Amino acid sequence: MAKTIFITGASRGFGKLWAEAFLQRGDNVVATVRDLSTLDDLISKYGDRILPLELNVNDRAADIAAIQQAKQHFGSIDVLINNAGYGLFGSIEETTEQQAREQMETNFFGLLWLTQAVLPVMREQGHGHIIQLSSVLGLVTLPILGLYNASKFAVEGLSETLAAEVKDFGINITLIEPNGFATDWSGASALRTETLPAYDDVRKAFFDGTANDAMWGIPEATIPAVLKLIDEPNPPLRLFLGNQGLPWVKQVYDSRFAEWENWREISATAQGK
Repeated sequence: MAKTIFITGASRGFGKLWAEAFLQRGDNVVATVRDLSTLDDLISKYGDRILPLELNVNDRAADIAAIQQAKQHFGSIDVLINNAGYGLFGSIEETTEQQAREQMETNFFGLLWLTQAVLPVMREQGHGHIIQLSSVLGLVTLPILGLYNASKFAVEGLSETLAAEVKDFGINITLIEPNGFATDWSGASALRTETLPAYDDVRKAFFDGTANDAMWGIPEATIPAVLKLIDEPNPPLRLFLGNQGLPWVKQVYDSRFAEWENWREISATAQGK
């Protein structure tokens, strides 16, 4: 049975790939972008099964209006995929206030506004699936991506809480956590801080460490996993995409647990009784 899927950031990368995959199999797609011309190929090919909307996700009123327009147009919204976002490369000291706020506005608050907007629709329907594009960097961190890490950690906390709040309404929440993929996330879509020489060694280590092509996944290979997730009646709260994330997270969390255990007795004394 065809679904109606609302996806943000559909102009390129995962958003464009997944939107077309949904359309190819017969789903209805609401695709939001900042530049509608980026969807001309999908519009000409799939006609009235795609509703293209110009949207800046940072605009809460526009997010609410877009959800309502989608509901009126297709009659329901089965899936919301909060995909819009970008990377900000630079050390924390280098990051300006404007850069920090804009990173959180898009990666976290835009996602929050659309999530809030779709919840009444899904509660009324008695079903729905909200898929949040997080990252493996919402669970572990890398230097030079501090604000991006922070935005995705915020998405993780928000979404895990939301899952507990809405499960009795028939609404599922899934956090998708990709490792690195060969999209333009680190290229044309990314922003960079003005560099300070003090961080040159840290920056070089970061870029040297991510220069291995073998560690970057093939974006098109994610399509079957995402389609399976969309169709799963009992979807997971978290889904890694790629083969790098789970081993890395396990290694980091094993180290964290070891440190916490080493400090267990000191921690316990802070209880006071």
